[in-house]
Amino acid sequence: MGILQIFTLLGALGMFLYGMNLMSSGLQKASGDKLRGFLSAMTSNPFKGVMTGLGITAVIQSSSATTVMVVSFVNAGLLTLVQAIGVIMGANIGTTVTAWLVSWLGFKADISILAIPLMAVGFVLSCSKKSSRRNISELVVGFSLLFLGLSFMKNSVPDLSANPEALEFIQRWQGHGFGSVLLFLVLGTVLTLVLQSSSATMALTIMMLNFGWIQFDMACAMVLGENIGTTITANIAASVGNTSAKRSALAHTVFNVFGVVWALIFFGLFLKLIGAITSGLFGLPNPAAEGFEIVEGTKDADGKIVQTASQTAALYGLSMLHTLFNTINTILIWFIPQIEKLVCRIIKNKKDDEKEVYRLKYIEAGPLATPELALEQASKEIIHFAQISRNGLGYVRSAINETDYDKFEEYRAKLVKYEEISDKIEYEIATFLNDVSAQEISQNTSVQIKAMYKIIGELESLGDSGESISRILSRRNIHKKEFDADTIKKLNKLIDAVDNAYVAMIDNLTKADEGYLEEVSNAYAAEERINNLRNDLRDEEIESIEHERKNYQTSVYYLDIVNELEKMGDFMINVSQDLEKCHFRIS
Repeated sequence: MGILQIFTLLGALGMFLYGMNLMSSGLQKASGDKLRGFLSAMTSNPFKGVMTGLGITAVIQSSSATTVMVVSFVNAGLLTLVQAIGVIMGANIGTTVTAWLVSWLGFKADISILAIPLMAVGFVLSCSKKSSRRNISELVVGFSLLFLGLSFMKNSVPDLSANPEALEFIQRWQGHGFGSVLLFLVLGTVLTLVLQSSSATMALTIMMLNFGWIQFDMACAMVLGENIGTTITANIAASVGNTSAKRSALAHTVFNVFGVVWALIFFGLFLKLIGAITSGLFGLPNPAAEGFEIVEGTKDADGKIVQTASQTAALYGLSMLHTLFNTINTILIWFIPQIEKLVCRIIKNKKDDEKEVYRLKYIEAGPLATPELALEQASKEIIHFAQISRNGLGYVRSAINETDYDKFEEYRAKLVKYEEISDKIEYEIATFLNDVSAQEISQNTSVQIKAMYKIIGELESLGDSGESISRILSRRNIHKKEFDADTIKKLNKLIDAVDNAYVAMIDNLTKADEGYLEEVSNAYAAEERINNLRNDLRDEEIESIEHERKNYQTSVYYLDIVNELEKMGDFMINVSQDLEKCHFRIS
């Protein structure tokens, strides 16, 4: 096998992988928020979750993309751990479609003939000014590259019959009973870890099997290993997420490993079942039968290689094993509560984790209720949003009072996280309100929805302010400036006033939700207290600067924080004023 042939094979594999990623990316972009909304809406129970994961993965042709998407939703609190487990189970079944496409289209049909014309179509679409057409162009080009890469892989595979030493080396590791099964299982796991794509490893396995390099049982062992290796992508994505995200990724690993364990225990019987189904369903030779050998195809009059019955039987049998393994593994759906307990026991809650759970509590997935009931859900969700925002103020206080640099960085990261979460929650509620607005609604309901839009915007701005304060403190630390005890005392006093404004705002939101908001004088009083304090603190600081009792740069950082805290008060009074103006939920 020459150097050129090796690089041709690697390049073909790269083309296959790139095509797979491009096709998946194009499908996700083309579907946009519809895909995301579908995922959120169809997970109300584990069975729906399985079917949802199956459907999405079958469409986008990437279980990794689905699981990473799920992990990100869990991280944002948009899906629970139980919902995530169901979706990932379905994704495992959905990814088996790739094996069937490669086994059927990749070998029985020469779809590569259409690859170049399809690329031409993709190029035309990519020149469109409409983003939707450009997204479709990615899908078309990705599909073309996938099968073109597969075609190049087939053509660049060396003829090992002309090099018996290489074939002997591969076959040396076969025929050692269960030891060989374990060895090829590890090989499948490692290849998937390296390639970061079970589909690519599956294509390689199919290729090796098709050319008779490995026996059917060894190929099956590799497929089992691929099911373990594919879980690494979700775990990588979850490594920077919260505890819930890490647990969902671990759950993926747990039930895939469990599935491989039972498959190994019943490996011989499982292969016999696969062989019987393949033979009975397709009328092909039994690939699991003793003495089964793969006969390579011969070239026809046009020079094309004709697939033999033994090759087809082996490929269909391998695809059947992949499908049946993941389907049977969904029996674990009955044990989702136990899986949840296990991963929660392994990955324990950290300190303050309760505050780190960001989940829509009241807006339910699925078909919308009546506009009135939908607004009730949104109203309670807004109160929950306000409570989460108030938790962020606690980290502002901690960051201001912290003198240890490392601990300060932890608080700064928390405030950045709260800002990101505020953005996500605002988006989720706004999307929900958009759906409600699309229905036939009364004038009063329309007014309430407009007020809700304004309120969630103000609540999101509170998260921005918290993150802004963390950046001010970070700049202060970079320039090695410190606040004295008196300055910190003053800031704590102002934070107390801001917290009182939070209490007033949440109280007004709660009263409005319950239908007996009469006035918002508590909010006005809290805002006046913040403004008066801001003015007093600013005047005192300016006087100190003028008399050179304070470092100017340090004072600038201090006054910036004071102004940012006062802005938080403005955002909160705006919420109460919006409630007052529209007589929110008042009968």
